[in-house]
Amino acid sequence: MMKKKKSKCAMAAAVFCMAALLMNGCGQEEKTKVVLTTGFEKDEVFRIDDVSCYKPEIMVYLTNTQNQYEQVYGSRIWETQLNGVTLEENVKETVLAKVAQIKTMKLLAQQRDITLSDEEQDLAMQAGKDYFATLSPTKIEGMCVTEEIVIALYEEYALAEKVYDNIIKDINPEISDDEARTITVQHILIKTYTLDGAGQRVPYTVKAKEEAYAKAKEVLAKAKAGDNFDALISAYNEDNKSIYSFGKGEMPSSYETAAFNLGTGEISDIVETEYGYHIIQCMNTFNREETDANKVKIVSQRKKEVFEEEYNTFVDSLIKNLNEDMWEEISFLGDEEVDTANFMDIYNYYFE
Repeated sequence: MMKKKKSKCAMAAAVFCMAALLMNGCGQEEKTKVVLTTGFEKDEVFRIDDVSCYKPEIMVYLTNTQNQYEQVYGSRIWETQLNGVTLEENVKETVLAKVAQIKTMKLLAQQRDITLSDEEQDLAMQAGKDYFATLSPTKIEGMCVTEEIVIALYEEYALAEKVYDNIIKDINPEISDDEARTITVQHILIKTYTLDGAGQRVPYTVKAKEEAYAKAKEVLAKAKAGDNFDALISAYNEDNKSIYSFGKGEMPSSYETAAFNLGTGEISDIVETEYGYHIIQCMNTFNREETDANKVKIVSQRKKEVFEEEYNTFVDSLIKNLNEDMWEEISFLGDEEVDTANFMDIYNYYFE
């Protein structure tokens, strides 16, 4: 299957490699001061400059994430491994990155003199009380959490979102129809690769590639002679998908250039990509609904880029300290009664 280029999500992508920064410097030793020390307070998991994170804070996020997975996939999901890394370890690092970003945003809020309003503080307090009221004694004991800690977590999350909104508030570019234009095509792919046992692409030999090109020329000749394109797709297409809708920058450059130069119903010459030889027919040169949706994506991407530029520069100036012994001790709760997964649902109820 030919894949469209993936775009990153906005604020989620801004987490970047904070967990790795805390763990090993993320390959940025020259820019980032990473200090591992034994001078931690009780239950202190990490410290970024003068802002600390403690075990109960991690446990709230970790337990909610754990139970979100289990509600969808069941508890046996944690038996999954990839390249020797368990899913639990992967989720732990994701939670560490998320909490580290929130703490970093707290520091950035101080730098930008951003605080929560009285109304926002009241919302965080009510959200914290509501969430804590859902917890049984078993849950409270398992996460070592108090109502005050939960309220503080909601305050920090709300502050992080407020900082993000403040940084990107002036980014609202005008996106033209041409820039965001989304088209729909159908194509016939003659592959120039096979898959090995691990599912990795293995390029054809020179001879096999020549044979594939000869086959593509034969199909193109039939298409140009007026043979039904849908019938040709059924007979020759080696992609498990034949129709693609996309905007600029989402497909291989040679494919995109050929497709965007076609009029409705027109057929391209043979187009080569890493997947093989394509014969493309344009179905629609302008999709209004898709184009409008793409404008929203482009604006979101530009906001993300502006945020990341400031955020990453700020992160590079900070000192990060990880309590490795404490971090190794932290794990999922095995008690079946500990099934809380609504931490963010309650936050969204009050703040969205």
